[in-house]
Amino acid sequence: MALIEWDEGKHLVGVEEMDDIHQGFTLIVNRLGETLDPSIFKSLFIQLLDHTQEHFAIEERIMEESGFNGCEEHRHEHARVLKQMSYINEKVQAGKIAFGRAFVEDLPRWFDVHAVMMDNALASYLKATGFEISLADTATDIIADPSPSPTAP
Repeated sequence: MALIEWDEGKHLVGVEEMDDIHQGFTLIVNRLGETLDPSIFKSLFIQLLDHTQEHFAIEERIMEESGFNGCEEHRHEHARVLKQMSYINEKVQAGKIAFGRAFVEDLPRWFDVHAVMMDNALASYLKATGFEISLADTATDIIADPSPSPTAP
C-alpha cells in the first residue's frame, strides 16, 4: 500500500514544475514504505534526502526570484525538515532502519500540510504574478524514476 496516495485535489498546486517534483517525492516515499530490504531502504533514504535537498533548493530559488512574501517562513520549514531528515539518515545508514521507517511513515501527514498550506500559497502567488519558472536542467534530474525495490508479497 502506498504511504502517499496522490490526490490531485490536495497535492496538485497547478505549477507543472512543482507538481512534477512533488510526484517524484511521492514516488520515493512510497518505495521506502514498500521495501523490505534494509540495503535498498538505506539507498532509497539517501535518494530521498538528495531529492528533498534539491526540491527545497529549487523552491527557495523560485521564492527569491519571484519576490514571494512567505519566503522566510517557508525556508525555515525546509531547514527544519532537512535537519531532521539528515539526522534520521545518519541513523539509517548506521543500520537503525526502524528510525527511518518511523520517519517515512510520518512524511505523508507532513507532506499533506506542507503542500496544501505552503506550496499552494507559493503556487498561487506565481500564477497571480505570471512568474515564469525556468528549471530546464534541474527538474528532470530530481524526478528521475528510482530503481524498483522489492515489496511485500
